[in-house]
Amino acid sequence: MNFETKRNKLIDKLKKNGYISNKKVIKAMKKVPRHLFVSKDLKNESYVDKPLPIGKNQTISAPHMVGILVQELNLTGEEKVLEIGSGSGYNASVIAEILHKGKVITIERHHKLADKAKENIKKSGYTEKIKIIVGDGSQGYKEEAPYDRILLTAGAPEIPQPLKEQLKENGIIVAPVGGRRSQTLIVGKKINGKIKEEKKGGCAFVPLKGKYGFS
Repeated sequence: MNFETKRNKLIDKLKKNGYISNKKVIKAMKKVPRHLFVSKDLKNESYVDKPLPIGKNQTISAPHMVGILVQELNLTGEEKVLEIGSGSGYNASVIAEILHKGKVITIERHHKLADKAKENIKKSGYTEKIKIIVGDGSQGYKEEAPYDRILLTAGAPEIPQPLKEQLKENGIIVAPVGGRRSQTLIVGKKINGKIKEEKKGGCAFVPLKGKYGFS
């Protein structure tokens, strides 16, 4: 079975099991080659629904979780998206595949991971839509603010204040909030300058590091 067949089979299974239903997200996940975002020795596990190590104690999230996160962003295709935690670059690429006018600014604190993510994104063909910044993602990125959507791919003790400030009015932020090992997925919408939060269930992400994350 080739990678494309395995990928389609996995995404169809995620759809059947109720993880994803948004047509744009399904189409994007069927298009983006996850096997290009993992190391050679893990390529055969690319289309198993589980997180995989990418170095620096970080992981590429399980496909079902990527689907959930991107679906909760409720993208139309014209947004400017800020992602906190580039990791392998896979999440950003799935988002970029949906965007026809917008772009993704993604922040990674590890230089080596950021360099590898750039390589992965180039191989997958999304360089023009994605800008990678090395820095403290918990502080956001003022230079490109405000953002239509913000996504955290690491667990935070609370939604960082700078991210709330950098989100546009009526914008959406998706963030795992809680402890170092387990969190609740929060989807927030900015209404009249304040974030109205909705809980979407339990999840487990690596902890967010930085000024507004865990020390």
